[in-house]
Amino acid sequence: MSQYTCTICGYEYDPEVGDPDSGIAPGTPFEEIPDDWVCPVCGATKDQFEPAQ
Repeated sequence: MSQYTCTICGYEYDPEVGDPDSGIAPGTPFEEIPDDWVCPVCGATKDQFEPAQ
């Protein structure tokens, strides 16, 4: 599973960790996160993320 980086603030979504505070369970691939999810740091929308290098 790939990590994704917020192009606004640099937050990295790690699918092994998920985003439990937002209801995203560990092991959830980025592609399966609901479209209305936002960056937990800056509030950027999912389309503001790109695959981590």
